[in-house]
Amino acid sequence: MQGRILIMAGSDSGGGAGIQADIKTVTVLGGFAMTAITALTAQNTLGVQAVMPVSPAFIVAQMRCVMDDLGVDAFKSGMLDRPEVIEAIADVLLTTTDIPYVLDPVMVAKGGAALLQESALATLKARLLPLATVMTPNIPEAEALLGHGIAGRADMLPAARALLALGPRAVLLKGGHMEGDELLDVLVQADGTVQEFVSQRIHTRHTHGTGCTLASAIATGLGQGMNLTDAVIRARTYVLRAIAAAPGYGAGAGPLNHGAGGMG
Repeated sequence: MQGRILIMAGSDSGGGAGIQADIKTVTVLGGFAMTAITALTAQNTLGVQAVMPVSPAFIVAQMRCVMDDLGVDAFKSGMLDRPEVIEAIADVLLTTTDIPYVLDPVMVAKGGAALLQESALATLKARLLPLATVMTPNIPEAEALLGHGIAGRADMLPAARALLALGPRAVLLKGGHMEGDELLDVLVQADGTVQEFVSQRIHTRHTHGTGCTLASAIATGLGQGMNLTDAVIRARTYVLRAIAAAPGYGAGAGPLNHGAGGMG
Protein backbone atom coordinates (compact mmCIF):
# COMPACT_ATOMS: atom_id res chain seq x y z
CA MET A 1 0.00 0.00 0.00
CA GLN A 2 3.00 2.27 0.37
CA GLY A 3 2.69 4.41 -2.78
CA ARG A 4 5.63 6.19 -4.41
CA ILE A 5 4.83 9.92 -4.63
CA LEU A 6 6.96 12.26 -6.75
CA ILE A 7 6.53 15.88 -5.68
CA MET A 8 7.55 18.81 -7.87
CA ALA A 9 7.55 21.88 -5.62
CA GLY A 10 9.60 24.54 -3.88
CA SER A 11 11.56 24.15 -0.67
CA ASP A 12 10.44 25.99 2.49
CA SER A 13 13.36 26.62 4.84
CA GLY A 14 10.91 27.07 7.70
CA GLY A 15 9.66 23.52 7.27
CA GLY A 16 5.97 24.37 7.34
CA ALA A 17 5.05 24.26 3.67
CA GLY A 18 6.46 23.20 0.31
CA ILE A 19 8.66 20.15 -0.11
CA GLN A 20 9.21 19.83 3.64
CA ALA A 21 5.48 19.64 4.38
CA ASP A 22 5.00 17.30 1.44
CA ILE A 23 7.62 14.82 2.63
CA LYS A 24 6.23 14.80 6.17
CA THR A 25 2.68 14.27 4.93
CA VAL A 26 3.49 11.43 2.54
CA THR A 27 5.62 9.70 5.16
CA VAL A 28 3.06 9.90 7.96
CA LEU A 29 0.35 8.54 5.64
CA GLY A 30 2.49 5.53 4.80
CA GLY A 31 3.79 6.59 1.40
CA PHE A 32 7.30 7.00 0.04
CA ALA A 33 8.13 10.61 -0.84
CA MET A 34 10.43 11.56 -3.71
CA THR A 35 11.14 15.11 -4.86
CA ALA A 36 12.04 17.36 -7.75
CA ILE A 37 12.73 20.73 -6.15
CA THR A 38 11.61 23.61 -8.38
CA ALA A 39 12.88 26.56 -6.30
CA LEU A 40 14.60 27.31 -3.01
CA THR A 41 12.97 29.79 -0.67
CA ALA A 42 14.27 31.54 2.42
CA GLN A 43 11.13 31.84 4.53
CA ASN A 44 9.68 31.57 7.99
CA THR A 45 6.23 32.07 9.52
CA LEU A 46 6.41 35.80 8.71
CA GLY A 47 6.84 35.29 4.99
CA VAL A 48 9.16 34.61 2.07
CA GLN A 49 12.43 36.54 2.31
CA ALA A 50 14.11 35.37 -0.91
CA VAL A 51 13.70 32.87 -3.76
CA MET A 52 16.43 31.07 -5.69
CA PRO A 53 15.23 29.45 -8.93
CA VAL A 54 16.20 25.97 -10.13
CA SER A 55 16.78 25.51 -13.84
CA PRO A 56 14.09 23.63 -15.81
CA ALA A 57 16.72 21.19 -17.09
CA PHE A 58 17.73 20.25 -13.55
CA ILE A 59 14.09 19.89 -12.48
CA VAL A 60 13.57 17.45 -15.35
CA ALA A 61 16.77 15.63 -14.41
CA GLN A 62 15.45 15.14 -10.89
CA MET A 63 12.15 13.78 -12.21
CA ARG A 64 13.66 11.49 -14.83
CA CYS A 65 16.23 9.81 -12.61
CA VAL A 66 13.59 9.06 -9.98
CA MET A 67 11.05 7.80 -12.52
CA ASP A 68 13.57 5.60 -14.35
CA ASP A 69 14.87 3.88 -11.23
CA LEU A 70 12.35 4.02 -8.39
CA GLY A 71 9.06 4.33 -10.28
CA VAL A 72 6.09 6.57 -9.47
CA ASP A 73 2.53 5.81 -8.32
CA ALA A 74 1.35 9.45 -8.19
CA PHE A 75 2.63 12.94 -8.93
CA LYS A 76 1.96 16.15 -7.02
CA SER A 77 3.02 19.65 -8.01
CA GLY A 78 3.15 22.76 -5.85
CA MET A 79 5.22 25.90 -6.44
CA LEU A 80 5.99 26.20 -10.17
CA ASP A 81 6.98 29.82 -10.45
CA ARG A 82 8.00 30.33 -14.10
CA PRO A 83 6.51 29.46 -17.51
CA GLU A 84 9.61 27.52 -18.55
CA VAL A 85 9.37 25.34 -15.41
CA ILE A 86 5.72 24.56 -16.15
CA GLU A 87 6.53 23.73 -19.77
CA ALA A 88 9.33 21.37 -18.76
CA ILE A 89 7.24 19.52 -16.18
CA ALA A 90 4.28 19.25 -18.56
CA ASP A 91 6.52 17.64 -21.18
CA VAL A 92 7.52 14.95 -18.67
CA LEU A 93 3.97 14.36 -17.42
CA LEU A 94 2.74 13.92 -20.99
CA THR A 95 4.76 10.70 -21.10
CA THR A 96 3.01 9.27 -18.02
CA THR A 97 -0.66 10.19 -18.40
CA ASP A 98 -1.83 6.94 -16.77
CA ILE A 99 -0.34 7.97 -13.40
CA PRO A 100 -2.51 10.14 -11.08
CA TYR A 101 -1.42 13.78 -10.85
CA VAL A 102 -2.54 16.23 -8.16
CA LEU A 103 -2.09 19.88 -9.14
CA ASP A 104 -1.96 22.41 -6.32
CA PRO A 105 -1.87 25.77 -8.17
CA VAL A 106 0.32 27.57 -5.63
CA MET A 107 0.29 31.29 -6.37
CA VAL A 108 0.75 33.26 -3.14
CA ALA A 109 2.43 32.35 0.14
CA LYS A 110 0.60 32.74 3.45
CA GLY A 111 2.62 35.89 4.08
CA GLY A 112 1.49 37.43 0.79
CA ALA A 113 4.56 36.84 -1.39
CA ALA A 114 3.82 35.94 -5.02
CA LEU A 115 5.03 32.42 -5.82
CA LEU A 116 3.79 32.31 -9.43
CA GLN A 117 4.92 34.84 -11.99
CA GLU A 118 1.98 36.52 -13.71
CA SER A 119 3.30 35.35 -17.07
CA ALA A 120 3.13 31.74 -15.85
CA LEU A 121 -0.62 31.67 -15.19
CA ALA A 122 -1.59 31.21 -18.84
CA THR A 123 1.02 28.46 -19.22
CA LEU A 124 -0.31 26.69 -16.14
CA LYS A 125 -3.84 26.76 -17.56
CA ALA A 126 -2.82 25.63 -21.03
CA ARG A 127 -0.25 22.94 -20.20
CA LEU A 128 -0.91 21.48 -16.75
CA LEU A 129 -4.64 21.74 -16.06
CA PRO A 130 -5.54 19.27 -18.83
CA LEU A 131 -3.10 16.73 -17.32
CA ALA A 132 -4.40 16.90 -13.74
CA THR A 133 -6.35 14.08 -12.14
CA VAL A 134 -7.49 16.65 -9.60
CA MET A 135 -6.70 20.32 -9.02
CA THR A 136 -6.93 21.77 -5.49
CA PRO A 137 -7.24 25.58 -5.63
CA ASN A 138 -8.21 27.82 -2.74
CA ILE A 139 -10.56 30.73 -3.36
CA PRO A 140 -7.93 33.34 -4.40
CA GLU A 141 -6.28 30.82 -6.72
CA ALA A 142 -9.63 29.92 -8.25
CA GLU A 143 -10.42 33.59 -8.79
CA ALA A 144 -7.10 34.10 -10.57
CA LEU A 145 -7.69 31.08 -12.80
CA LEU A 146 -11.24 32.15 -13.66
CA GLY A 147 -10.64 35.88 -13.89
CA HIS A 148 -13.56 36.82 -11.63
CA GLY A 149 -14.52 36.87 -7.96
CA ILE A 150 -16.15 34.15 -5.85
CA ALA A 151 -18.26 36.11 -3.40
CA GLY A 152 -19.77 33.44 -1.17
CA ARG A 153 -20.54 29.79 -0.62
CA ALA A 154 -23.32 29.86 -3.22
CA ASP A 155 -20.70 30.74 -5.85
CA MET A 156 -18.42 27.81 -5.05
CA LEU A 157 -20.16 25.07 -7.04
CA PRO A 158 -20.50 27.17 -10.23
CA ALA A 159 -16.86 28.19 -9.82
CA ALA A 160 -15.74 24.59 -9.36
CA ARG A 161 -17.63 23.59 -12.51
CA ALA A 162 -16.06 26.46 -14.44
CA LEU A 163 -12.63 25.30 -13.30
CA LEU A 164 -13.47 21.75 -14.36
CA ALA A 165 -14.22 23.08 -17.84
CA LEU A 166 -10.58 24.23 -18.06
CA GLY A 167 -9.48 20.62 -18.41
CA PRO A 168 -8.72 18.72 -15.17
CA ARG A 169 -10.61 15.50 -14.48
CA ALA A 170 -11.68 16.80 -11.07
CA VAL A 171 -11.54 19.99 -8.99
CA LEU A 172 -11.51 20.29 -5.21
CA LEU A 173 -12.32 23.94 -4.51
CA LYS A 174 -11.28 24.77 -0.94
CA GLY A 175 -13.36 27.25 1.03
CA GLY A 176 -10.95 28.11 3.82
CA HIS A 177 -10.81 31.77 2.76
CA MET A 178 -14.57 32.17 3.18
CA GLU A 179 -15.97 33.68 6.36
CA GLY A 180 -17.84 31.64 8.95
CA ASP A 181 -17.39 28.84 11.47
CA GLU A 182 -18.07 26.13 8.90
CA LEU A 183 -15.45 25.24 6.31
CA LEU A 184 -16.83 24.03 2.97
CA ASP A 185 -14.87 22.26 0.24
CA VAL A 186 -16.55 21.31 -3.05
CA LEU A 187 -15.41 18.38 -5.19
CA VAL A 188 -16.63 18.11 -8.78
CA GLN A 189 -15.60 15.38 -11.19
CA ALA A 190 -15.78 15.03 -14.95
CA ASP A 191 -18.39 12.27 -14.65
CA GLY A 192 -20.80 14.77 -13.08
CA THR A 193 -20.25 13.73 -9.46
CA VAL A 194 -20.58 16.60 -6.99
CA GLN A 195 -19.68 16.27 -3.31
CA GLU A 196 -19.54 18.81 -0.51
CA PHE A 197 -17.36 18.35 2.55
CA VAL A 198 -18.14 20.43 5.63
CA SER A 199 -16.13 20.69 8.83
CA GLN A 200 -15.89 23.08 11.76
CA ARG A 201 -13.26 25.75 11.27
CA ILE A 202 -10.39 25.72 13.73
CA HIS A 203 -9.76 29.38 14.55
CA THR A 204 -5.98 29.67 14.60
CA ARG A 205 -3.16 31.52 12.87
CA HIS A 206 -1.22 28.25 12.58
CA THR A 207 -2.27 27.20 9.07
CA HIS A 208 0.98 27.56 7.13
CA GLY A 209 1.26 24.77 4.58
CA THR A 210 -2.32 23.51 4.71
CA GLY A 211 -2.69 23.59 0.93
CA CYS A 212 0.58 21.75 0.31
CA THR A 213 -0.31 19.23 2.98
CA LEU A 214 -3.82 18.55 1.68
CA ALA A 215 -2.67 18.06 -1.92
CA SER A 216 0.16 15.72 -0.90
CA ALA A 217 -2.22 13.74 1.29
CA ILE A 218 -4.60 13.32 -1.65
CA ALA A 219 -1.73 12.28 -3.92
CA THR A 220 -0.63 9.71 -1.35
CA GLY A 221 -4.11 8.22 -1.26
CA LEU A 222 -4.31 8.02 -5.05
CA GLY A 223 -0.84 6.50 -5.20
CA GLN A 224 -1.95 3.88 -2.68
CA GLY A 225 -4.89 2.91 -4.87
CA MET A 226 -7.68 4.82 -3.10
CA ASN A 227 -10.46 6.38 -5.16
CA LEU A 228 -10.56 10.17 -5.25
CA THR A 229 -13.42 10.58 -2.77
CA ASP A 230 -11.76 8.37 -0.15
CA ALA A 231 -8.41 10.08 -0.72
CA VAL A 232 -10.01 13.51 -0.18
CA ILE A 233 -11.84 12.40 2.97
CA ARG A 234 -8.67 10.97 4.52
CA ALA A 235 -6.66 14.02 3.48
CA ARG A 236 -9.13 16.48 5.02
CA THR A 237 -9.20 14.52 8.27
CA TYR A 238 -5.43 14.45 8.35
CA VAL A 239 -5.10 18.21 7.81
CA LEU A 240 -7.68 19.03 10.48
CA ARG A 241 -5.85 16.86 13.02
CA ALA A 242 -2.52 18.45 12.11
CA ILE A 243 -3.98 21.97 12.51
CA ALA A 244 -5.56 21.09 15.86
CA ALA A 245 -2.20 19.89 17.17
CA ALA A 246 -0.13 22.77 15.73
CA PRO A 247 2.96 23.37 17.90
CA GLY A 248 2.58 27.15 18.00
CA TYR A 249 5.97 27.97 16.50
CA GLY A 250 6.79 31.38 15.04
CA ALA A 251 5.36 34.86 15.25
CA GLY A 252 3.28 34.64 12.06
CA ALA A 253 1.37 31.90 10.24
CA GLY A 254 2.74 28.91 12.09
CA PRO A 255 3.22 25.34 10.86
CA LEU A 256 1.02 22.31 11.42
CA ASN A 257 1.98 19.26 13.45
CA HIS A 258 2.24 16.76 10.62
CA GLY A 259 3.10 13.89 12.93
CA ALA A 260 -0.07 14.36 14.98
CA GLY A 261 -2.22 13.97 11.89
CA GLY A 262 -1.41 10.27 11.56
CA MET A 263 -4.32 7.99 10.88
CA GLY A 264 -3.25 5.10 13.04
